[in-house]
Amino acid sequence: MLDIIIYNGTVITMEGEGVGAIQNGAVGIKGNLIEVVGETSEVVKNYKAHRYVDAYHKVVMPGLIDAHTHSGIALLRGLSQDTDNWMEKGLWPFHKVLTPEDRVAGSLVNIIEGLKAGTTTFCDYDEPMREIVKNHAMIGTRARVCDMVNELPDDLSDVKVGELYTFDPAIGQRKLKENIALIEEWHGRENGRITCLLGPQGPDMMSKELLLEIKELANKYDTNIHMHVAQGDREINQMVKRYGKRSIPFLEELQYLDERLMAVHLTEATREETHVLGRSGAAMILCSGSIGIIDGIVPPAAEFLEVSNRLALGSDQAPGNNCNNMFNEMKFTAILNKCKSKDPRVFPSWKVLRMATIDSAKAIGLEHEIGSLRKGKKADIIIVDFDSPNLVPIIQEPIRNIIPNLIYSAKGSEVETVIIDGKFVMENRVVLTVNEKQAVRKAHEAAAELAERAKDSFHKMDTPIANMMKDGYL
Repeated sequence: MLDIIIYNGTVITMEGEGVGAIQNGAVGIKGNLIEVVGETSEVVKNYKAHRYVDAYHKVVMPGLIDAHTHSGIALLRGLSQDTDNWMEKGLWPFHKVLTPEDRVAGSLVNIIEGLKAGTTTFCDYDEPMREIVKNHAMIGTRARVCDMVNELPDDLSDVKVGELYTFDPAIGQRKLKENIALIEEWHGRENGRITCLLGPQGPDMMSKELLLEIKELANKYDTNIHMHVAQGDREINQMVKRYGKRSIPFLEELQYLDERLMAVHLTEATREETHVLGRSGAAMILCSGSIGIIDGIVPPAAEFLEVSNRLALGSDQAPGNNCNNMFNEMKFTAILNKCKSKDPRVFPSWKVLRMATIDSAKAIGLEHEIGSLRKGKKADIIIVDFDSPNLVPIIQEPIRNIIPNLIYSAKGSEVETVIIDGKFVMENRVVLTVNEKQAVRKAHEAAAELAERAKDSFHKMDTPIANMMKDGYL
């Protein structure tokens, strides 16, 4: 006897080389695992269940994977847009007054936002992660988490653009200890839903000695390294000034380029550097929306795909991307790369969907558990309502229009049901595990207090955003 049978839907398994579509398919769940995937007629004939879910005119598919997000800075949404030097001129003035309590409150709403748009797995990369991870445990999401480790002082708002950072080894050791404590306390918790990584913020934000220490710890704990790499001209400038080398050649020298590395962005990586990283076995995590808004750049994902398929998508963060919605990310990725290459055939919808499901699972080291619908994998499943006007009509022959419409038409609000680890976490658009209205209210209150703390210093700033506000454009 199964616990759940979802039937009568178009099942997108993501098995094989494409999307593995079953026109009238069913998925059977027992405990936290998928027991059977197949034609509806066969599944309902051979299996019984305690609960049946009719997916007529709906798509049943693996939950989406957000391979890189900073949920703890969600309260800074919309405060850092339309400026050059996004980090220094946009983020840091507000970041310095962000409290741990603000981070936790913003994170909760951010995770709910992603969940409601079909994200079931979050690679969350922030601090204080030992507190933030409790949000994932409470909501019921699958999370691959790490603290963000660096040797930088908390307040960098006075550092001039292009000025070399000053490192404080004591700060680095304190943050590394937090990351180690996270691993020792949380890795494998919540029936295995929570797994932990090491999170050096970037090769430009810590000493060579600390990078090497983290590399050794990754081997000790047998885990991955989640790190920004070549994420902007700011980073490259720091690396060349400090070491006389660009980020990827420097990391290659330190033997950082291997299957453990999840390299985020590669915004400023050259074609040759991208190929070196891809051939090493390292994964690339592409955040198209964030880098498009922050830098106006399309990272070298096409070049990476020439040598590796370990390419995943991430939403990055609310103050850069403005949303944590993987449907938005898939659409951005497809369109921006078509424009960059001047070729509508590149980054087809089926390939982009793989980047948020099975290829993403490979990139983050969880392909044995998630990313596709197959017997024995974890039951992380979303159901998308194709009776939403923007997804009508459903056509199966001679061309199946479902996959293009998922990428180019869906907004995420069409996700009506989310099952994670075999449990209903959202049903009929209602999150079942937390009080969404209460979480939103607390985030509003925390943001109002944060804005009050930042107000005086912001008014003294001479930045594009401050001037837009002064001139009445915002």
